[in-house]
Amino acid sequence: MLPPDQADSAATEVNDPEQNTAGQSMMEARAQYVEMAIQQAIRRGDFDNLPGAGKPLANLDRAYDPDWWIRQKIESEKITGLGPPALTLRTENAELDARLDSVQSEVAVTEILRDFNSRVVAARRQLQGGPPVVTPTRDVAEQLALWRERRAARSEAARQQRESEAAALAAMTWRERRRARSQ
Repeated sequence: MLPPDQADSAATEVNDPEQNTAGQSMMEARAQYVEMAIQQAIRRGDFDNLPGAGKPLANLDRAYDPDWWIRQKIESEKITGLGPPALTLRTENAELDARLDSVQSEVAVTEILRDFNSRVVAARRQLQGGPPVVTPTRDVAEQLALWRERRAARSEAARQQRESEAAALAAMTWRERRRARSQ
């Protein structure tokens, strides 16, 4: 039989809710169980051929967006025009430069930007609930200057492409040029 002071400590060890019968803490037991389950799943091949395996995590360079899951669903399903204005404006903002690049005149670019800015301001004034509108307005003069730069860069690249094709054609014999044109 144990002396009374050792008997009390032995009784508290057995009844300690933080330890199991093997004397292991519950956190250690849980961690061990989870680790064993993961190792068994790896051996069974449950983690093989998952989408995104071996690829870096996406969107690590972006700032935190509270509605990331809705945006991701809209992008993956290619849904357009649905949802609260905050989300549709964010999607439109992401695609606005490409839309502006497809336009041929400065007047049309200015109209598109003014329309976009007015819809952003109107969405900020709405108090109907939903996610907050964090889409910034676009400075018309700045965006117009950027559009001009992109347009000039595209025309310069096209000019260089034409010149290189013309130089390649000039270096060919007449038979090679004839074959190249017929293809």
